[in-house]
Amino acid sequence: MKRVVVTGLGVISPLGNSTPETWKKLVSGQSGAGPITRFDHSLFKTHFAAEVKGFDPLLYVDKKDLKKYDPFTLYALAATQEAVTDAGIDFASMPEAERRHTGVIWASGNGGISTFEAQLKEFNDGDGTPRFNPFFIPKMIVDIAAGVISIKYKLHGPNYCTVSACASSNTAIISAFDTIRLGRADRMIAGGSEAAITEASVGGFNASQALSKNNENPAGASRPFDANRDGFVMGEGAGALVLEELGHALARGARIYAELKGGGMAADAYHLTGTAPDGIGAALGMQQALDDAGLRASDITYVNAHATSTAIGDLSELQGIRQVFGDNEVLVTAPKSMTGHLLGAAGAIESVISVLSVYHDLIPGTINLSDPDPGIPASIKIMQETLATPVSYVLNNTFGFGGHTASSLYGKYKY
Repeated sequence: MKRVVVTGLGVISPLGNSTPETWKKLVSGQSGAGPITRFDHSLFKTHFAAEVKGFDPLLYVDKKDLKKYDPFTLYALAATQEAVTDAGIDFASMPEAERRHTGVIWASGNGGISTFEAQLKEFNDGDGTPRFNPFFIPKMIVDIAAGVISIKYKLHGPNYCTVSACASSNTAIISAFDTIRLGRADRMIAGGSEAAITEASVGGFNASQALSKNNENPAGASRPFDANRDGFVMGEGAGALVLEELGHALARGARIYAELKGGGMAADAYHLTGTAPDGIGAALGMQQALDDAGLRASDITYVNAHATSTAIGDLSELQGIRQVFGDNEVLVTAPKSMTGHLLGAAGAIESVISVLSVYHDLIPGTINLSDPDPGIPASIKIMQETLATPVSYVLNNTFGFGGHTASSLYGKYKY
């Protein structure tokens, strides 16, 4: 089966509007959380989030086109532009025959939810006459980012969107991986974006008791595995990866960050929003990824945990990890302690983090872990400080409402 490597990375995140800026703040242990600026949050239980800051959409689209795109699509375009440039690809000068073998699989959990909210408010505040913006539907639908990316670069390969809640973008990356391995494309752009810091999203997650309400200390609110965690911190942004068939990448002299070795997808089959306490879906997805890569649990340097900072979710994931790794010591880290939870884009930005960790031999730590939960298995070591160490293989976990699980596995490229 064909081998797949990562040749380009792009990020828009609460920590920075580029991959280098985000990575720098991650390894230095900085939080991206702060007071919500998108709307008046005074009547909500949660007053903070991990927002993208200082983002200028005019760096990526013409002013006349701004009205066509929801923020989740703008984030997608920005992250993709960085990843394509980082990969050293010039689609404009590329023969059409080659662009036919380049596709896009892009994910989002919520799509254009801010567009949806704004349109309904405009309708309800009017005289009752149905008036809708002609861009309403194409701005809102969840698949539009994948379409817009392909339109911008004239890419005719496989093109679609994956939606599996907070596992969406990891699912997209695994699907792109499989597309290349099956010979249906030579190169794929894969990732996800989310722009769901809105009244409906915050109100809805508050109602489900999922969000932290630590309004006095936003930067310390996302605290995976801490005994005092009280919910996740909503984040936004995008992550993009350029994936290529190995021979194709070598032929053009591409810089290779890492190799995507395996992917696994499974289900808890347990609850609408809660994760199975025994971590069965997580364990199945991780084991599938290991089997797909032809590796054993003992080969893994560390697990990049989904770890959203929810009471049951964090421990159920650890139970899943323990099923796969047994009583052997395993290192675990939780980037969401700094980025917040990017929902459908979480798997993409954390795939970028996993790739950079392999490339730089550096494991970002987990912040805000002052009182470790006594339920953490003794064999699992939560990294609290950034660690410089050889990184051979990383398992990247994501889980979503509905019981969806997805695990991608990255390793050092070895010719």
